[in-house]
Amino acid sequence: MAEIGRINTLTVKRLRDYGAHLDGGPQGDIRLPYRDVPPHCRPGDKVEVFVYPSEEGQLRATTRKPKAMVGRFAKLRVVAAGPGGAFLDWGMAKDLFVPKAEQQGRMEPGRSYIVYLFFDEKGRRILASSRLARFLNQQPGHYQEGQEVDLLIHEQTDLGYRAIVNHSHEGMLYKNEVFQKIFSGQQLRGYVKKVRDDGKLDLLLRKPGYQGVDAIALDVFRIIKRHGGSMAVTDKSRPEEIYALFGVSKKLFKKAIGALYKKKLITIDAKGIRLGKG
Repeated sequence: MAEIGRINTLTVKRLRDYGAHLDGGPQGDIRLPYRDVPPHCRPGDKVEVFVYPSEEGQLRATTRKPKAMVGRFAKLRVVAAGPGGAFLDWGMAKDLFVPKAEQQGRMEPGRSYIVYLFFDEKGRRILASSRLARFLNQQPGHYQEGQEVDLLIHEQTDLGYRAIVNHSHEGMLYKNEVFQKIFSGQQLRGYVKKVRDDGKLDLLLRKPGYQGVDAIALDVFRIIKRHGGSMAVTDKSRPEEIYALFGVSKKLFKKAIGALYKKKLITIDAKGIRLGKG
């Protein structure tokens, strides 16, 4: 069964002058236009396509890949807006519609917004909504501390950055634990720092615990190497100087050089750090 608004791998049933008929299972044939039919295509071949409803409600396929798919959150730009809603550029021939009732606030042309894509069964069309809370899973997820997750940054607050986790739940990156520039709509790999009693997630951009220190230590080692093998910085240096050079807090920097020192990869003296012979 083909998934509407998603990428599917479907089998070619037959070829016609206007294109190919793909096997949509219980949903019947799905037409792929001639321009999208791969060269030397034959019945029985499998093709990777995006399935969407036409204006008449019939399913169609294209090899063109959209910027976002049904069941996913994404940041998309408004290309036009009117009394009934707004239209977003999602990389397809026909722009994506956001009805006025699905707008958290008035959308303005030229600006970009985080939206959720869904299939409207009644209208037989793919729509988007900026009313994100309606589509975030409010039930606790099955996450483990240290688990690697996909993040979509969607809002900055006084505490830090709210992120959508695995296109399902919401978590928080605290600003005192973020040592790089991040922005709304940015997609990142992150890690679960803590699963709170209420099921909400505290997040990190580096692996927590010693695993994270190893990753930072490797970054520090590479930066020292790029500077010719020595740098006039130690664990006594000012936090601002350490952050400017390495992009991490002084606390993480001290753990990292401690790990490198134990492995005899660096030597440390009053003048600074230099690569060792380990």
